[in-house]
Amino acid sequence: MNNVKGLLAASVISIQNSCFIYPACQNCFSRLILDSRRFNCLKCGCTGEAQAAGYRYRLSLKIADTRDLFDITVFGGCLDPFFGVTAGNLQRYIQDFNQLSGETNTEASTGALVQAVEACFIGKRFIFGV
Repeated sequence: MNNVKGLLAASVISIQNSCFIYPACQNCFSRLILDSRRFNCLKCGCTGEAQAAGYRYRLSLKIADTRDLFDITVFGGCLDPFFGVTAGNLQRYIQDFNQLSGETNTEASTGALVQAVEACFIGKRFIFGV
C-alpha cells in the first residue's frame, strides 16, 4: 500500500467533506455496512458483530502547490498524530459525547469536529506522498 511515487509539498486549501472516519473492513479496508447488531463488507464478504467493527481515517482535501490544485484523500493511521487518537478511539469519544450530552442530533458534535480539523489543516503546508 505504500507505493509512494513522489513527494508533493502543498498547502491545504479546504476540507472536502465532514466524514473523517468510517467503519472499515479489517481485511480489505472497504467501508462496512453497519446495522444495529452486525457489520458486513460488500467487497470481501467479511461479517461480524457491529461493536467489533474497526474504524479508519479518511480525510479528503483540496491542496495547492505553486502551480496546480489537487484533490487528494489521506487514509489510515498516518492521521493518528494529527487527531491525537486512533480513528476507533475518536469514534468512541464522539459516541460517548453524544450519549452523555443527550445529543440526538449528531450535527453539533460533527460541526465542532469539522471546525477543529479545519483549524488544524487549512492554510498549513504538508509534504504528501503521492
